[in-house]
Amino acid sequence: MRESSGSPPQPPRRGLDRLFGAAADSPAPRPARERVEVPPSLRWAAVVVGVEAAAIGVGAVAWLWLTLTSTPDSVGRAIAEVVIIALVAVGLAAAARGLARVAPWARGPVVAAQIFLGLSGFVAAFEAERPLIGLPILLVVATELYLLATPESRLAYVER
Repeated sequence: MRESSGSPPQPPRRGLDRLFGAAADSPAPRPARERVEVPPSLRWAAVVVGVEAAAIGVGAVAWLWLTLTSTPDSVGRAIAEVVIIALVAVGLAAAARGLARVAPWARGPVVAAQIFLGLSGFVAAFEAERPLIGLPILLVVATELYLLATPESRLAYVER
């Protein structure tokens, strides 16, 4: 007989347990996440990004409709454009949710998206001579960047 080495008796191991190892113990429960107070300017920034995401999503659906009802030069390229536009809309929607939760990852992608949208709005308004398209885009971009640059929005990320 073997002497006990001070450890509690182990149940007999099954064949698979010997081959692959036993299942891990269940993990400790996650600690409750503390609620961060979201300042009003950051909440409004999340709303504006959500509206942008919805508008870009509508644009993706319109682009898909135009692709399916017309004869594009390359159907594959047109579908790829629809997919890219839809991915931008999904990314902005996720970033809007992140801003509403004061998630640290959300602010950078929103600022980068605003730069690209601002460039698109500038080209549409002044180079393509479509101010009815470009100026509202520029107005929304300026509003979003202002809301993210307010002291209370910046301090919400510093305090976190």
